[in-house]
Amino acid sequence: MAFQLATEWHAGEEEMQKRLRVPQGENPTSPYLSPYAANLLTRSPLLALGTLDSSGRPWTTLWGGEAGFAWPVAQSVIAVKATVDLEYDPVSEFLLGKSSNGQIKREDSPGRMVGGLAIDLESRKRVKLYGRMAAGTLKETAGNGVAEASLVVKIEQSLGNCPKYLNKKHIIPRVPKPTLVSASIPLPKKAADLITRSDLFFISSSNHDSDMDTNHRGGPPGFVRILSNDANGLIIVYPEYSGNRLYQTLGNLTTTPQAGLVFPDFNTGDVVYLTGRTEILAGEKATNLISHTNLAVKIYVEDVRYVTDGLSFRGEIGERSPYNPPVRFLASEAAAGVKDTGKKTHAKLIERKILSPTVGRFRFKIPDADKTHLWKPGQYVALDFKDELDIGYSHMRDDDPKSLNDDYIRTFTVSSPKDSTDTYDQFEITIRKVGIVTDFLFRHNIRSELEVPLNGFGGEFFIDQGAEGKVSFVAGGVGITPLLAQVPELDLLRLQLYWTVRLADLGLVLDTFEKYPNLASHTKLFITGEMGGCDGMNESICLKKLRESGATLQERRIEKNDVSEDSANRWYLCTGTSFRDTLLDWLKGKQLSYEDFNY
Repeated sequence: MAFQLATEWHAGEEEMQKRLRVPQGENPTSPYLSPYAANLLTRSPLLALGTLDSSGRPWTTLWGGEAGFAWPVAQSVIAVKATVDLEYDPVSEFLLGKSSNGQIKREDSPGRMVGGLAIDLESRKRVKLYGRMAAGTLKETAGNGVAEASLVVKIEQSLGNCPKYLNKKHIIPRVPKPTLVSASIPLPKKAADLITRSDLFFISSSNHDSDMDTNHRGGPPGFVRILSNDANGLIIVYPEYSGNRLYQTLGNLTTTPQAGLVFPDFNTGDVVYLTGRTEILAGEKATNLISHTNLAVKIYVEDVRYVTDGLSFRGEIGERSPYNPPVRFLASEAAAGVKDTGKKTHAKLIERKILSPTVGRFRFKIPDADKTHLWKPGQYVALDFKDELDIGYSHMRDDDPKSLNDDYIRTFTVSSPKDSTDTYDQFEITIRKVGIVTDFLFRHNIRSELEVPLNGFGGEFFIDQGAEGKVSFVAGGVGITPLLAQVPELDLLRLQLYWTVRLADLGLVLDTFEKYPNLASHTKLFITGEMGGCDGMNESICLKKLRESGATLQERRIEKNDVSEDSANRWYLCTGTSFRDTLLDWLKGKQLSYEDFNY
């Protein structure tokens, strides 16, 4: 059996978690290139990269244009081949120099630090990478200051991140024609406007010279605010929205308060690169600067480059993230009368059915359905419970430390099929009780009216059976929900379901087969754990009902042999992170689609 050494938190991460009253758990970062990270790297059309300049300042760039330009070449070693701006891209300059004769540049051990973020905005998937440069080359190709960069990096860390705040974009490759417009402060108006209308940027930070982090920050256009842009300096600020609560970027900014940012314009290919000193603002300091904000980062820009047509891609704007809060204006702007006038659609809880001690089904009605975007089976709904659960800012909350900096927006897969009338004014979610919001829904008195803001529907986890051939679906517990919404539209004769469940959740299985009896004969159940969820029936009666349903029952964990001999044309996976990584290893070479529901 192989054992994996745990990745330890560094002092800055521990300090931020302590400062924000986050209970410290294990660091989920893998000390190698995980199967999930390798898979997503090859599927991502964009890769944000960060490194340090000769003064130790971080910079960030964004490479790519189409999937396949970055890939694993050996165990925990990746290669990148991309069209880049030879003259003004800071990361290309500091890693590869400006000589474009194609000569290989080899790094002395341990190699320069490289932070990375492989990201597919269209599917809202991303994975963080960190490693050391092994070698690279630059070869001028198209003239006009454009080169082909090749980079080899030994990966030392990888970590999948959630899809919150990722605004969808379809990426298209383009050959850049870079022109440096400005490298001084104040920024020209066009560069400042690029920053203030951006709905994302990428940020790199370091823990001194021991490791780096490159990640994404997103929100509504305008979520980044400019405090000042004059001869005295350029200062920008952005709110830190509730995320995975690992605080890896903020941990770096605690030990090493400097960051490198890149703001790409997906319409024009223009780009702003900047680096500067950082200040983390929490509590009243944040609120006094940006309204409705408990945590923010201020950046005192020290160096900047504004380049037109400097990117090797364009992006067609798609669906905004349903997690995006309204723009949070500077306190000075709010005082001047800048207001958000957006109105929310609401969803009203009308029915609840408890299926097991920790799983329940909840039906919502949309009273103002004409204002609602049409949803499709296989999508998720984002609901905002802040008005019900938020008790305002507090520096410390010993009774519930996890609620600090929580935005109370939650995403749930829609588990009901579309209504036969196509009115889309009702939907169901089938959820597990795992946190403050789900616990609230389980405890809420159904006779008491509950309406919550509906931020929108999103996601595209659609099961495509094609004209012929079979598809297989692997679900872990409530990971069955995307399938439930699509069962009426599927040819069950060409579907095989592998469903791993706990004995305590068999009430969910019985309910599913009651609603869709024809699904049972196409299901292989793998049952583990202790009893307790058969709606009052004892274990033997519960299992007897399941066997009579036509399902195949195995009272054990699923194993590789259970799936490896299945010749399905396509596989769909909806499981927890650890099980998904195992399946990705078991099903190498298969056509796979998978959904994250661990956020």
